[in-house]
Amino acid sequence: MNFCSQCGKPVTQRIPEGDGRLRFVCDHCSTIHYQNPNIVAGTVPVWGDKVLLCRRAIEPRLGYWTLPAGFMENGETVEQAAMRETLEEACARVHNLSIYTLIDVPHINQVHIFYRADLLDLDFAAGPESLEVQLFDEADIPWSELAFRTVGRTLEYFFADRRQQSFPVRSEAVPPMGKPAP
Repeated sequence: MNFCSQCGKPVTQRIPEGDGRLRFVCDHCSTIHYQNPNIVAGTVPVWGDKVLLCRRAIEPRLGYWTLPAGFMENGETVEQAAMRETLEEACARVHNLSIYTLIDVPHINQVHIFYRADLLDLDFAAGPESLEVQLFDEADIPWSELAFRTVGRTLEYFFADRRQQSFPVRSEAVPPMGKPAP
């Protein structure tokens, strides 16, 4: 950040009085510009024994498979964001949402939240951000072609939990690539 969104004057990075973190602070109007993590909301859309995945038509990870998910917008709940993203990316309508995984990704300032959800019907198609969408049995999941580790973790949990018929809410943090989990 170079300039204040309030007055347009230059900002500097410093620890404001009473704070403990570096922030961008306007040298002219003293506005403190807080930067907070983004929330990614999505679903594990289920039809019988199958899960709906989307092949990404956009970067990052163009051409890789993912669960339908995306950034939460202002003015919506996390559940509404998950439903909207599922509709946008897979043209799929879901119901019976139940929060399932909450995965912190602190090295990129994100929190990924996935809900288990039932597909309302088989009327789905690739949205503008997807090359294709497809239902997969566990044995056919393209594990080596998944776009994000949070998606892989969520699917691993889902299939293991389905065998036990118990779906606890899962929470964890994902370290940067190449670093062990804390």
